[in-house]
Amino acid sequence: MRKNNTLWGYIFLTPQLLGLIAFALIPLCFAFVLSFMNWDGFGAKTFIGLDNFMGQFKNPVFWKALWNTVLYTILYIPVGITLSMVLAIALNKIRGKELYRIFFFMPVITSSVSVGVIWMWILNGDFGILNQFLANFGIAGPQWLTDTRWVMVSIAILSIWWQLGYNMVIFLAGLQGISSSYYEAAEIDGASKFQKFRHITLPLLSPTTFFVTIMAIIGSFQVFDQAFVMTSGGPAKASYTLVYHIYETAFINFRMGESSAAAMILFVIILIFTLIQFRVSKRWVHYEG
Repeated sequence: MRKNNTLWGYIFLTPQLLGLIAFALIPLCFAFVLSFMNWDGFGAKTFIGLDNFMGQFKNPVFWKALWNTVLYTILYIPVGITLSMVLAIALNKIRGKELYRIFFFMPVITSSVSVGVIWMWILNGDFGILNQFLANFGIAGPQWLTDTRWVMVSIAILSIWWQLGYNMVIFLAGLQGISSSYYEAAEIDGASKFQKFRHITLPLLSPTTFFVTIMAIIGSFQVFDQAFVMTSGGPAKASYTLVYHIYETAFINFRMGESSAAAMILFVIILIFTLIQFRVSKRWVHYEG
């Protein structure tokens, strides 16, 4: 029976493994090999060693894209995770939380193009509803998408709203996995709501926070859709991200080797941040039991 169950397990895993190999592993290996080549996508490939990597490090556009991506990550991660956690805690014990969960999760399943188009209208500096709302309080709203100082802030606001429901659902699952006996014991000892949150909820929710943080960092370094739809990387490349740089280098300038080199650099950056998170997590992630 054990052998039969193992066989069926492999059978059910096979489609996923084939998809992973075909659409992730093979393209990753091909991009790694291509990063050492000079290729325009049509002609013969020429091996040029590390020239593509050196070219990226000397390219000011690459560093501009990297800074914009880091800035977006700084704007998105703390606010997005904090709001989703607060929202999950607020919805954890109220009636009809399933209905609220659906409402907040709906933007997550909306296509990035649709979200971008809607927010282009909301953030329009001349007739957008956000600036009209601010005008009611005597505040002159900025040109959100055409001002270099505000464009990354605008994209971060959109992303926070877009992914709020996803992170909230993950936090809700983590909250519901915390045994109520901890809170009952704390109430007997006279603990306040804040003390229960500080000494029970936060520590026991730390594995969920760790997972959400890792996924958010990976996603933030891969930001592309919002900038592509809303600003096309502008103005003055103020919303030009690393993935946008990879896309433009490959499919507009047809420098596939340089694009692959930039992709490999992005892969290494994400890997380093992930490994750092796993290393640091031993100090603050606490598992129940």
